[in-house]
Amino acid sequence: MLHLNSSRSISDPSDPDARLTANNGEYLVNISLGTPPFPIVAIADTGSDIIWTQCKPCTDCYKQDAPLFDPKSSSSYRTVSCSSNACNSLQSEGSSCSSDGSVCEYQVSYGDQSHTQGDVAAETLTLESKTGNPVALPKTVIGCGHDNAGTFSPKGSGIVGLGGGPASLVSQLGSSIGGKFSYCMVPYAAAKPTSTMNFGTNAVVSGNGVLSTPLISDPSQPTFYFLQLEAVSVGSKKIAFQGSSIGGSGNIIIDSGTTLTLVPTDFFSQLSDAVETQVTGGTKTSDPEGFFSLCYVPDSSLKLPPVTAHFKGADVVLTSDNIFIQVNDKVVCLAFYANDQLSIYGNVAQQNFLIGYDLPKQTLSFKPTDCTNT
Repeated sequence: MLHLNSSRSISDPSDPDARLTANNGEYLVNISLGTPPFPIVAIADTGSDIIWTQCKPCTDCYKQDAPLFDPKSSSSYRTVSCSSNACNSLQSEGSSCSSDGSVCEYQVSYGDQSHTQGDVAAETLTLESKTGNPVALPKTVIGCGHDNAGTFSPKGSGIVGLGGGPASLVSQLGSSIGGKFSYCMVPYAAAKPTSTMNFGTNAVVSGNGVLSTPLISDPSQPTFYFLQLEAVSVGSKKIAFQGSSIGGSGNIIIDSGTTLTLVPTDFFSQLSDAVETQVTGGTKTSDPEGFFSLCYVPDSSLKLPPVTAHFKGADVVLTSDNIFIQVNDKVVCLAFYANDQLSIYGNVAQQNFLIGYDLPKQTLSFKPTDCTNT
C-alpha cells in the first residue's frame, strides 16, 4: 500500500528536519532516498508538488556534481503500477502508462520551461532530526527522472515539492507533522549559507514580532499557497495591489522555488518609480545582462526607502536584502519583475524571515530572524 496523502505515524519521537542551503537564486534541501540511504540535494519548492531526483539510467539528464541515484542499488525501490491510487493521484503531474503498460510514468514542466519525466516509484525517504536519529518514511511516492533539462544547477539533483497537492512531501508526511512546516532562508551572500527547515511541532513560529496572514487555497490549483497582498508602501507612498485574478481572494502565491517577486506590469512600474524617486545617494547604472530595469552601484552613500508589504493582517517590513539582489560585485538591482500571468512572492523577499505554514489553521506567519542562527 502506498501512503500517498495519508496520515501516518513516524516511529521516531523527534520531528523531522532538513538542512537548507542558499545556492545562487535557489535553496537546496538535504534528504536521502533508498535503502541504504543515498544522499540527495534538491531544490526546496513550495510552488510544486512531486519529489523527484535524476536517476540512472539517464536518457537525457543535466549535469550534476553528485553521483546519480541508482534504483538498482536500493532494496526498497519499487515502481508503481498504472492502476494504483498513487498513479491516479498524480494525474495533475502528467501521469501516464509506459509503452508496455506496466509502469506509471510522470511528466512535469515548470514555469521557467524546465522539465522532468520518468518513472513513478515508492521509495524510503529519510530526513534528519534534532536528536541525530534519522526519520525514515517508507513507501514515499517519488519521481525517478530519466529525462530532465532546464535551468537546474549542477549542485542539485532534483526538486522536493512542498506544495499543497497530494504528491508533495508535506502532504505525504500527513498528520505526523500536524500540517506544519517552516523555513528560514539566509541571504545568498551570507558567510554561513545554511539554515534548517522544520516539520511538525518544531515548525511553530511564535514569540515577539510574529505577523500572521491567511493562507488561501484554490481547489482548482491545490499546489499553490495563495496570500492576499493588499498594498506595498515605499516610504510614504502606498501602492494598491491587485495581483492575479485567480485564487479566490488570494492574489499572490508564496514560492520558495522562485527567486524574484513577480507582479503585474502596471504595479511594477509604480513600484519601480517610487523606489527610484526615493533612493538617495549611490549611482544608478544598467544591468550588465539587460534583464533588470532598476540597478545601482551599491556604494556607502546609497540609502534605500523603507518598504513594507501589506498582507491581510500583516505589515511585513522588508530590508534592503529583500528589495535588491546583487547581480555582480558592483551592481544591485530591484528584486521585482513584471509578469502579468501569476503573481509570485519570491525567495529574495523571504530572506531573514522565519516563515511558518500552519495548514489546518490556514495561516502563514512571518518573524524577522537572522536565519544564519537557525
